[in-house]
Amino acid sequence: MKIIHGSLLLWYLLLPLTSFLGCTLGLNRTDFPAGFIFGAASSAYQYEGAAYQDGKGSSIWDTFTSVHPEKIADHSTGDIADEFYYLFQEDIALMKEIGLDSFRFSISWSRILPKGKISEGVNQQGITFYNNLINELLYQGLQPFVTLFHWDLPQALEDEYLGFLSPNIVNDYQDYVDLCFKEFGDRVKFWVTFNEPNDFASGGYATGTEAPGRCSNYIGNCSFGNSATEPYTVGHHMLLSHAIAVKLYREKYQASQKGNIGIVLACYWMVPKFQTVASTDAAFRAIDFMLGWYLHPITFGNYPETMRLLVGNRLPTFSVSQSEMLKGSFDFLGVTYYTARYADDSTSSSSVNLSYTTDSHVNLTTEKDGLPIGQPTASGWQYVYPRGLLELLSYINRKFNQPLIYIAENGVNDNASLPIQDALDDSLRINFHHSHLSTLLKAIKG
Repeated sequence: MKIIHGSLLLWYLLLPLTSFLGCTLGLNRTDFPAGFIFGAASSAYQYEGAAYQDGKGSSIWDTFTSVHPEKIADHSTGDIADEFYYLFQEDIALMKEIGLDSFRFSISWSRILPKGKISEGVNQQGITFYNNLINELLYQGLQPFVTLFHWDLPQALEDEYLGFLSPNIVNDYQDYVDLCFKEFGDRVKFWVTFNEPNDFASGGYATGTEAPGRCSNYIGNCSFGNSATEPYTVGHHMLLSHAIAVKLYREKYQASQKGNIGIVLACYWMVPKFQTVASTDAAFRAIDFMLGWYLHPITFGNYPETMRLLVGNRLPTFSVSQSEMLKGSFDFLGVTYYTARYADDSTSSSSVNLSYTTDSHVNLTTEKDGLPIGQPTASGWQYVYPRGLLELLSYINRKFNQPLIYIAENGVNDNASLPIQDALDDSLRINFHHSHLSTLLKAIKG
């Protein structure tokens, strides 16, 4: 990983705000380079609440949790959430108290544009909320990192033209981010165009487990969708929206506002299940379909060769001008890392039911010889595998021209039903953070 003009190298997000470096078995802030940022993050739908207050319009997540409560483990919604909309000053004070440097939050598109479009009216109360939030962060000495899209598309745009399934979204997204740059850019120095677009496209359009809940009927319980084509269409339009937003910011705002703009991508580390060429190739294919799907176009201007070969004409193509606009369209890369998987080749498994979830011809598992890949956590999908963070960063560094990287998310959750005395023995999270921070230091020192 390289340092640009002596600036920040990595940004490590400790998701539980009650965790702090002093607890982590001897690690010290002084062990990390000058300018290293410790921060916390969340997203509008997960923590703001006030879902229908002060002029906010509905988002696809408001609709999804209302119409499909069975797809949420505890049938909860974001209607109230953590009430950050009302309590943000208290939460920011807590961040300052535990010594954080930064807070990454997302703007709710439908809170400032209730109908998704400038022409349908700007909600000034929403603008005021985010101005107050940014000002409070700066007053308390925390750097705002602002995510422009964290999955909560205005429902009005979904109703009008199916949101990111339509190329119409690109212009509406451009208008939305232009408004954000204009209203907040004098104080925001770090912008994220999209948070984990790979998860949005796969969860929302391949498996139907997330908003807007579309998939083929042979994949899940969905009323509409096509798991073989829609994830790629959505991803394509997100990439074009990203590129146009970066172009707009660089041409209209960056010189005067002196900020940076990037994207946040999620990826597991993929471990070959067997010491074979087939398993090794499968592991790298899985990374292509998860990370390379977005990082390859914004670095080199086209999709990875593996995707073009395996998806064929179901994968959209870029024009020459679009490809040029995509190349190098990020000042920094945010990486989300939580866990790892074993990968093995599944090319011999044939199915007439095409889907993004099987197009890579990789079988991902969490066990080998009856043993888990890492320590299980309270989330069934997560296993503790700190080495994967080093491997992933090294892989990105080698393959994608040494981008400036921030760790945009990393953390672990514990069993919420533990008795208080057991919960206070917070060894799982302490050990998790210690092992990942130690691994991070190795990556920094090369």
